[in-house]
Amino acid sequence: MIARELPRRLAPPFAAVALLVLAFAVAPALADDDASEPQAAVFPNEIEAALVRAITGLSQYGIAHALGEIDHILSRAPNFRLGHLIRGDLLMARAGNPVAFGPAVNVASLSRTAPLQDEARARIKRFLEAPPADYLPLPVLQLAPTHQHAILVDTTRSRLFIFSNASGAPRLVTDFYVSVGKNGVEKQKEGDQKTPLGVYTIVSSKEKLPDFYGPGAFPISYPNEWDRQNGRGGYGIWLHGTPSETYSRPPRATDGCIVLANEDLKRLAKYVDVGRTPVVIASGVEWVEPERWAVSRRDFLSAFEQWRADWESLDTDRYLGHYSRQFKGDGKDLAAWSAHKRKVNAGKSWVKVGVANLSLFGLAEGEDTLVVTFEQDYKSSNLANRTQKRQYWSREGGRWRILFETVVS
Repeated sequence: MIARELPRRLAPPFAAVALLVLAFAVAPALADDDASEPQAAVFPNEIEAALVRAITGLSQYGIAHALGEIDHILSRAPNFRLGHLIRGDLLMARAGNPVAFGPAVNVASLSRTAPLQDEARARIKRFLEAPPADYLPLPVLQLAPTHQHAILVDTTRSRLFIFSNASGAPRLVTDFYVSVGKNGVEKQKEGDQKTPLGVYTIVSSKEKLPDFYGPGAFPISYPNEWDRQNGRGGYGIWLHGTPSETYSRPPRATDGCIVLANEDLKRLAKYVDVGRTPVVIASGVEWVEPERWAVSRRDFLSAFEQWRADWESLDTDRYLGHYSRQFKGDGKDLAAWSAHKRKVNAGKSWVKVGVANLSLFGLAEGEDTLVVTFEQDYKSSNLANRTQKRQYWSREGGRWRILFETVVS
């Protein structure tokens, strides 16, 4: 996979876009000879397609061609501020004096143009650094049959990916440019203007909102039980659109919400199943070859199945061996949980634990922290019930153990 840092300050004779073309030209030569082929560019909308064509075609076709593409963009989206900035710079570059991306940018103009430069950089890097077509995201390891689609937000790339459910595996459908919090990620409290990292669900759909939100919004389940367990606060994290006078916002421009262009939000809507669609928000998503992805999934599911089997065995010591010393659940620490389970198991002659509709997602706290949600069908010699359960597992000393467990509605 190609990974190149694009320059933040750029030099003459043309503009930032000209040097971005150079990055495209040299990137294939810098990739490993035996690397997989990068994913073919598939554009979610014509606006972004024309923007990339304008920039990547500049060195081959010249400024006139690039201006034609930008004019095409602005005819469709006259409120696209980045398009206007690039058009102005192309016109000045043709006259030998780029102003927005050139070397003589003053402090005042830089404060106005830097966020738009960041947006251009994020949009271009999506196609410069596209993962190979068959690669899979590590944070999405298992989709329950009830999940027709899943949403993955990579805050580092300013990108939202939509996956369909291919027999439990994620299959990329499309992706969109997004904006996140002004102060970045890892939300901790109300008003910190950060976007949370974690695993959430779209809980409702809102329409007939003020123009600020565009055509609608999809609130997510922040704060979830893990956020509350870790003292995180705040509320009102939505996926929503932009005001009518704005096509898109810079990569870091929200109070914590995830913001899409209005036309992209409308496309997103058809993949949303309120109350079911998971939203995984991560920073720096790792995409891996299918074999490594499958090994990661099998590794965890083997540990999960052993936990289930040990519970059925009524060997309480083996069962409790799956729990971390830092475990919390139902208001109990590990000592209280252990005492409770020993007392319960002492009154059982047999236990059966069925599992269905299991989903498995990576958590932002680290690559070795996973969230598993499933329907539990519990039967025993003196009790039977069905619950929806969620567990947070972490690898400790080379072994998966449960950090947190709760029943969810």
